[in-house]
Amino acid sequence: MRRTHYRRLTRLATLCLPAALVASGVVGGTSLAAAALPQGTDTVNVIGYSIVANAYTALESAFQATPAGRNVVFNNSFGASTTQADNVVAGQPADVVNFSQTPDMQLLVDNGIVSSKWAVTGAGKAEKGMVTDSYVVEVTRPGNPLGINSWASLAKTGVQTVTPDPISSGSARWNLLEVYESQIRRGKTPAQAYAFTNSVVHNVVAEPSSGSKALTAFLAGTGNVLLAYEADALAAGAAAKPINVVYPAQNILIQMPAALTATGAVNKGAKAFFAYLFSPAGQNVWAHNYFRPTLPLVAKSTARLFPHAYPAKTLTTIMSLNGWPEVINRFFSPSGIITRIEAANGYTS
Repeated sequence: MRRTHYRRLTRLATLCLPAALVASGVVGGTSLAAAALPQGTDTVNVIGYSIVANAYTALESAFQATPAGRNVVFNNSFGASTTQADNVVAGQPADVVNFSQTPDMQLLVDNGIVSSKWAVTGAGKAEKGMVTDSYVVEVTRPGNPLGINSWASLAKTGVQTVTPDPISSGSARWNLLEVYESQIRRGKTPAQAYAFTNSVVHNVVAEPSSGSKALTAFLAGTGNVLLAYEADALAAGAAAKPINVVYPAQNILIQMPAALTATGAVNKGAKAFFAYLFSPAGQNVWAHNYFRPTLPLVAKSTARLFPHAYPAKTLTTIMSLNGWPEVINRFFSPSGIITRIEAANGYTS
């Protein structure tokens, strides 16, 4: 089977971007250069993972219509989550950051860019810093011609799966982690879960660098199954894209962290916008862009927007796996389960 590789050249290539390039904002394909602004205007630099771009357009517009947002303008950059975190460490301006996984936030904590107390302070206190939730879904061609209906379907002969690159994309890590854990939760042994995950990855034909690029590749004709965030899939369906969305019986609770950086903490506009992201009004905007709210009242009032609900007992959580440090060490370290499976199937860094 021919495999399409979408790897970053090296992590160092990103980290060693020239200072002038970072300062100009030409990182991640989004210009951050600001035009002359009226006195008293706050400029807020928002850095996020790829699929939140449209949601932030809606959030920023709604926020600017409030008194707190009247004199706030935004510079946005969206891309693969880990790549975005690397860019911020390399010097890309950031006031509000929203990643697809906590390890990317921890990278900024380790480099003194985000407070170590980001998850228990500020606007996100009640949600422990998690601004939205999501699940993994299986996206198929219209009519679901292969009859994809479970994780087991992904290991069948003839399935050609698209899933992002776990080096650069948080989406990919969530996807492959649940592929493995779906078997453990069914009572399979670690050896059986390993063999199953290897079979699934063997059917992967493309690993784009981010969730949004994976969707683009799938819509352009690559593969016949896509592993995607629920939010991305539902938004594509709402835009009348030719897809079918399948919810497997078991899933993983995806929690997306957001935080203020050190510069954001002293930026009036950034602080107000960050609070808005977690407010009932902001959470309602998230929901209407198919990201599950983390405020319980908003989650309840917008449940109609989401076609499937998972009982807690069917969900894998990071806490049930003993936290992110254990997950990274066990699955995504150089000797980790997913790293070894990826290498065995021709996907290397």
